[in-house]
Amino acid sequence: MIGHKFIPSRDGGVEVVVSNLAPHLAELGYDVTCFNRTNKQFKKLRKDGGLKREYRGVHLVWTPTVDRRGLAAMTSSVIATVMASFRRFDLIHFHTEGPCVLCWLPRLLGKKVVVTVHGLDHMRQKWGRFASAYILLGERMAVRHANSIIVLSKGVQAYFREKYGRETVLIPNGIDPAEIRPASEITKQFGLSSRDYILFLGRLVPEKGIHYLIEAYRKLSTDKKLVIVGGTSDTDEYVKRLHEMAGDDPSVIFTGFQQGLVLEELYSNAYLYVLPSDLEGMPLTLLEAMNYGCCCVTSDIGECADVMDGCGITFPRGNTEALRETLQDLCDHPEKAEAHRFESRKTVTSKYTWQEITAQTHELYRKLLTH
Repeated sequence: MIGHKFIPSRDGGVEVVVSNLAPHLAELGYDVTCFNRTNKQFKKLRKDGGLKREYRGVHLVWTPTVDRRGLAAMTSSVIATVMASFRRFDLIHFHTEGPCVLCWLPRLLGKKVVVTVHGLDHMRQKWGRFASAYILLGERMAVRHANSIIVLSKGVQAYFREKYGRETVLIPNGIDPAEIRPASEITKQFGLSSRDYILFLGRLVPEKGIHYLIEAYRKLSTDKKLVIVGGTSDTDEYVKRLHEMAGDDPSVIFTGFQQGLVLEELYSNAYLYVLPSDLEGMPLTLLEAMNYGCCCVTSDIGECADVMDGCGITFPRGNTEALRETLQDLCDHPEKAEAHRFESRKTVTSKYTWQEITAQTHELYRKLLTH
């Protein structure tokens, strides 16, 4: 597997997927190798003596990387592709579009190539003109050379069919059953208690629409806090803008990147979870929020609405006033929020297990490797 930053990690949705899918495939008997980047995390792990070469039955290869914005993903994926192409692998699975620029090489050498498109990355606002063009080139190479392309949503499936005439396989992301946690660490660290805050969790990037949420929240009549969880992703200027929008309001809390018990508590005790995105692939944080029984509010883009399947509430994308009205109604009527919590967990546990997603991936691999 190539294209993620490193595993095990919660650094982004791709990392969460690979951190789960690869070990589940290993449990089925696959000999899985993941090519990790040698970035700042690698250097820290090596210094602390915690660098892993194996994770839950998955081999880890740390790939040389130019750890600079716009170059890290490109250099690590190019080197990983060359390394993997000349090893005795039967199948190479690329994650995201940019790393697919060289996917023709393993095909030339007789290997099967699978690509998972986690989102239409060339449309993301954080990338400059060159980076967007490079990612789009990767998309075109995937269309031309991949044996199979996996997409996470019906909208992206329609995009490939309409733009390229290319059929794809729809395999969504998965989730493991969650254990609801009482508020403890989040009370100590951030002064939060159960059901007293509205939660956003994800990368702090423009397409997530966090600026809509802050603007809507500042106009709410509520004693609920707004908790924004996540770190920058080459988007320091945007993060600075978000802090300026929040001003010195103590009820807007930026926690930075979180994982482990603190993350579980944040999901478990949120009054609402809000994802006001302009662009998504298949949002893993939304799946996780549903898994913890959150009442979920998202923009009405298909990638969010399809996941919720009627168990959450949507508002017109980019419409700050509609978002404010939706949040105010849920703050004023806690019985509505409670009803959506039950439906959220019921929906996600019936449709999105890692066992099912792994089984679908295994079946795709099997067909490719036996033909």
